[in-house]
Formats: sequence, C-alpha cells, structure tokens
Amino acid sequence: MRHRRDWQNAGQRRATATERTKRGERSSQIGHMLSIEKTAAQHLGYPWCMENAQNRSSVPPTEKETFLPLHLAQLFFSRTMATIAPSAIRQASRLASKSALTAAPRHGLQQLARVASAPVQRTAGKKRSYVTESKRDNAQVQTETAIRLDRKELEKSGLTITSEKGSTEHVSPMADVLKAATIMDEGQRPIYMDMQATTPLDPRVLDAMMPYYTGFYGNPHSRTHAYGWESEKAVEDARQHIASLIGADPKEIIFTSGATESNNMSIKGVARFFGRSGKKKHIITSQTEHKCVLDSCRHLQDEGFEVTYLPVESSGLINLDKLKAAIRPDTMLVSIMSVNNEIGVIQPIEEIGKICRANKVFFHTDAAQAVGKIPLDVNAMNIDLMSISSHKIYGPKGIGACYVRRRPRVRIDPIISGGGQERGLRSGTLAPALVVGFGEACRIAKEEMKYDSQRIKFLSDRLLNGLLSMEHTSQNGDPNHFYPGCVNVSFAYVEGESLLMALKDIALSSGSACTSASLEPSYVLRALGNSDESAHSSIRFGIGRFTTEQEIDYVLKAVTERVGFLRELSPLWELVQEGVDLNTIEWSQH
Repeated sequence: MRHRRDWQNAGQRRATATERTKRGERSSQIGHMLSIEKTAAQHLGYPWCMENAQNRSSVPPTEKETFLPLHLAQLFFSRTMATIAPSAIRQASRLASKSALTAAPRHGLQQLARVASAPVQRTAGKKRSYVTESKRDNAQVQTETAIRLDRKELEKSGLTITSEKGSTEHVSPMADVLKAATIMDEGQRPIYMDMQATTPLDPRVLDAMMPYYTGFYGNPHSRTHAYGWESEKAVEDARQHIASLIGADPKEIIFTSGATESNNMSIKGVARFFGRSGKKKHIITSQTEHKCVLDSCRHLQDEGFEVTYLPVESSGLINLDKLKAAIRPDTMLVSIMSVNNEIGVIQPIEEIGKICRANKVFFHTDAAQAVGKIPLDVNAMNIDLMSISSHKIYGPKGIGACYVRRRPRVRIDPIISGGGQERGLRSGTLAPALVVGFGEACRIAKEEMKYDSQRIKFLSDRLLNGLLSMEHTSQNGDPNHFYPGCVNVSFAYVEGESLLMALKDIALSSGSACTSASLEPSYVLRALGNSDESAHSSIRFGIGRFTTEQEIDYVLKAVTERVGFLRELSPLWELVQEGVDLNTIEWSQH
C-alpha cells in the first residue's frame, strides 16, 4: 500500500509539474500574442491598451469597435510576419482562434475567412503563357488597383476600421504589404536586354522537363529496372538532339554542368594528358577569350606549360598569319572562341580549323554564344573540342556539354573522378530533367534557327541604326562579322556605369556577367585598342527570341534621352560642343 501511495504521489507531482509547464507555455503564448496585437494595432491605426486586450469581455460594446479585433490581427500577421519562426506562428494562431471565437461574431469570422481564402479570378479569354513581352505596360504591377480590389473584398465582409478622425474606412491589411512589394519603379520589371548573360527558359523546354521532376524520376545510370531505363532513354534522346545541332555523333557528347566546366575539361584535360610525355607543352589562345579560358591557361602556366596569348585586330578578329606563326612543334592545343560574349565578333572558325589540322594541333572552341544561333558543323570546321551551354539557348541553367572528337580520337584527362559516367570523362549522376530540357532547347534551336536569325537581324539593324545615329557613338567589333544579337556600342563623354544607373528600367550590361562586379574597364575592349574612357562608356545590348519591336523602340527612346541628359552634365561635352579639341588641352594636376 505504501508503495502504491508513493507511486500515486509521484504521478500527482508529475501531473502538477506538467500543468505548471502548460500554464507557463500558455502565459508565454499570451504574452507573444499581445505583443503581436499591439504591433498590429499601431500599424493599422488602432488605440491599444493592455487591460482592454486582456479583458475583452469587460470592454463596453461601443468601445470594442474602436479597438483592434484579435482575429483581424491574426489575419494581418499571418500574411505579413513571415520572418517569425513557423512554430511561433502556429502557436499564436491557435491562441488567436480560441480567443477570437469569444470576442467576435461567428459570421464575421466566416466572412473574413472567405475573404482571406478568395481565389484569384483569371481574366476570361486569356491563354496561359510562360514567357511574355517584358515591355513596361505588360510588366507593370498595378498597386493601387490591387489595393482597391482588396478593399472591395473587405467591404463585402463587413469589416471596418475607424480612423483617428472618426470616419469609418475599409482598409485591407494587405495594402501595406502590396506597397512594400513594389520595390522598383512602382512595380515595373525592366525590359530584358542582356541575352549574352542568360536567356529566358522557352516554355516548350519547360513542358518537356516537367515529367522528369515528377513521374520519371529514375536514375539514368540504373540499369536493372524500368525507372532507370526510362530516364536513360530520355538522356540519350537529348544527346542525339545536341549532336544533331552541331553535326556530331551522339557518343561524342559529354554532359557537364556548363560551358565553364567544359572549357576547363578541354584545356586542362588535353594539356595534362599530352604533357606527361614532356613533348607537348605549348597552348595558344587569344586575349579576348572568356575569363574561364584565360584562367585555365594561367593555371596551366603554374604547372609548367607555356601559353601564347594572341592579340586581336581592332575589329576583334584573329590575324590568321599570326596564328600560323605562333604554332610550334610542341604546340598541342589552340583555343579560340566562336562568338565573343562581349562584342559578338564571329571568328573565322573554319579557317582556324584547317590551320590546326594541317599542323596536327587540336582545336578547341568555346561555342557557348554560337551554338543554336549560327550554323556550326564540327566536321566541316575541323573542331576537335567544343564547349556548349544550355542556358544561352533558352534551356535550363546548370547543364552544358563538351564535344570530344572520337575520330581522330582526342585523349583528355578527366578533372572529375568517380563512377565513370560519360565514358569515364565526367563522373557524376546526370539530372534527367536538365538534360531533357537541354536537348529540347537544341531541337528547337535547330528547327527555328533560320527564322530566329532573320528576326534578330531585323531587330538588331533597327537598334544599331538608331544608336549610331546619335552623336559620338561607335560600334565595338567588326561591323561585318558579328552576331546580330550582341550589339556593343560606346557613348563618348558618358560614363557607362552612370548610364546603366540611369537606365534602371532596362536590364543591360557593360560587359561579361562573370566580371560585372569589377570596376576595371573591359579587357576585351582594351584588347581592341580602345582607351579606358571608351571602354568605360560602352554598353552591351542583347537581343533574343522573345525580344519585341516595341521593346527596341522603347530602348532607343530611353537611351537617346538619358545619354543626352548625362552629356549635358558633363563639362567635357560642353567643350566638345564649342568645337574644342580635348586632345589639345593640358590638364593641370593639384
């Protein structure tokens, strides 16, 4: 009996301790909710005091209307206080629900719930669209309209808020949230003109990818069941589409994470494989290559390899005679990009390929800006290695490919070791959805290349003619050998960064996205012989598949107006207008 009593007493003590803990938690929840209510009342213009909040039943009916209803505080903060921990929100919401049931009419809560959960009405007759024109009118978020609609829903619910002046107003808790969301130019998204940095995902590519995020989720390297077979077939079909776009064999396509990895794999892989013998230690590239190519070459220099950085002409093109003269008996690789990512110059790839094949030197080209935009054939151009990127041709980010010739065979050392996937050249599990999207983007690019090229050429001519009609503007790069979708123009007597800031409604760049954080002038433009001032005043315009004529017209108008405005602020422009030759001025230093 004594043991039973001790057991019962111990159980009672545990129950008492549990009850104290629950009371403590409830007290903490009440304190948390009161602090939430106080903040909400202050935000929405209600008076607030602790006594009325804690003793709602004792507040006279006439005064209740002027104090913040707890269920309205709950609605407000459930939408706005996303930074609070989810557990705290759940606890506060449960407490608010219990308190609100005793403090508000049941039908009022039901109406409020209907308002909060009201579905968004679709506009009749409009079709679903993934990619829309990004001109200002289409990209606008009509803040005031949205707030009025939200207020209209509150009017239907019968919920009112009394202002300090005594007038009854219908105010939505979402009004301030909507205003805060419009953080740039009253909710307008800028017109996208930076296609060399990345391109929007084509909706047809997204449609092809979606099944491989849900139903067909098998590992493409699993050979023992149907899930793996399905994914493997999709991967091989995508490999076929990519190979077909560049005239290659599907077995020559190695999937990577993007063009940067492909460039590293090609340059470092060939150098390390053939450098073992000590007979081949020389690489040739150009001064205007992408930064990942230049950095790979500098890294190899630290390993004992020799690199020749060929200069380019003022047009941005390689001098073929200088290339021939630079080839040595120990040269193993020439790496020249097909289309420059800053000035759009198209190099004579076929002629370079012939020179390399005649001298038994491997030829690698960074074709991230060329594949799917201009015709390429790896066999006709004698290309041995090629780097390709998906997101430059309206495909998904995070996937790319490296073309590695099989006949004559190109031997490379893999830079990633593991399970031996991709012919042992690039280990790692493939992402079927990304690969499928990449393949679909290449299929579309091949089918629509002719149409896209003609349309982009038309828009490019319209833009370029308008820009060059302005005073003291010039195109960077060869005007006869460049990809029309990449237009690089210098605006004299205007600082490029200032112009970019003045054109916040247009997404532009002054150079490569990989070096956009640097304040140094573009090394590509300096390699062309441009002065630092000219390089700093240059802007790159990217035109793509989804660019419209209206966008081109808007960009032309905006650039003309704002370049003129910035020039008026420049004392140099005033001297130029007066006919003063700035080169004759002797500037004094203080």
